[in-house]
Amino acid sequence: MRIIVAGGDGFCGWPTALYLSKQGHDVTILDNLVRRKIDEELHSNSITPIASLEDRVAKWKELTGKEIKTFVGDLNHYDFLREVFRQVQPEAFVHFGEQRSAPYSMIDREHAVYTQTNNVVGNLNVLYAIKELAPDCHLIKLGTMGEYGTPNIDIEEGYIEIEHKGRKDVLPYPKQPGSFYHLSKVHDTHNIMFACKIWGIRATDLNQGIVYGLHTHETEMDPMLVNRLDYDGVYGTALNRFLIQAAIGHDLTVYGSGNQTRAFLNIKDTVRCVEIAAENPADRGEFRVFNQFTEWFSVKELAEMVQKVAKEEGLDTKVASIENPRIEKEEHYYHAVNTKLRDLGLEPHLLDDEVLRSILKASIEHNNRVIKENVLPKVTWK
Repeated sequence: MRIIVAGGDGFCGWPTALYLSKQGHDVTILDNLVRRKIDEELHSNSITPIASLEDRVAKWKELTGKEIKTFVGDLNHYDFLREVFRQVQPEAFVHFGEQRSAPYSMIDREHAVYTQTNNVVGNLNVLYAIKELAPDCHLIKLGTMGEYGTPNIDIEEGYIEIEHKGRKDVLPYPKQPGSFYHLSKVHDTHNIMFACKIWGIRATDLNQGIVYGLHTHETEMDPMLVNRLDYDGVYGTALNRFLIQAAIGHDLTVYGSGNQTRAFLNIKDTVRCVEIAAENPADRGEFRVFNQFTEWFSVKELAEMVQKVAKEEGLDTKVASIENPRIEKEEHYYHAVNTKLRDLGLEPHLLDDEVLRSILKASIEHNNRVIKENVLPKVTWK
């Protein structure tokens, strides 16, 4: 299958591109490399050294004999995107090419506007490119479980049956996003749903939980292929931050009570979920939603799991509560449905001590790269 992976230089996109290439697909990466520029803006870095995209794909070809084509450019530039579509004629378009950080979107007006413009306009351009140049192409779009928020009822997969004043209907599940980033994903959802209805586009929205893990089988093949590992208060997930904090002897800083609960999945499951969606495409005109996660934890539970593994590795660290920089419920109900991907064959890699230990050891190996002032939050919702 001819597959474009937009955002293929990023944390989810890079291992996905390698995995799909290894499975025999004809993979093209489209990326504007902005995530590398944001590192410079934030005076931050990946704790793992990252090779250039050019060197990465060259090493992959050297090791496997498989070529991954690359286009460096922006989804917001429609002439560029049309030319990529014209050359590749994709059968699937995997869309990771968006600004993915909630804190980044909350820095100030400029960052909020950038996030929404980049994400919403870029996604609209993709929809039009599919309509005009590859109408049978399957859009596999990375959404987020954060679109749903933390409702006091079970979270269904995209849709919910409602009974109101004696009548029933199946409607899109209500959204309660928690940042301008999450709002951009909601806008994407509405635009894709509308495009499927009026143009007959086929689309799968992967409402992904928080991704953890560093390695896939492919990224472990050579140091040149290693994935990025973010730890700062803007792009570092809670679990990554805790692991890096443990590696440098810092307290594990839990926001507020730590009872905020979120959905999670291993990076190995991310790449498999994309493959499942590609091999089982939506029908023409269908907008389907898969909740892409395997388990859920509270933030405090994650910190305690990291603390336990760190202690076994001879690292003495404390779990400390700090003021929550976000506006969010800290005490809430959380139960989400995630059956569709399992029904199609997903066999989850669950979070265990060995996974945590592997990331911790990588963090210890590269702890000289940690910029210590970045491990605490600097962005506030208030």
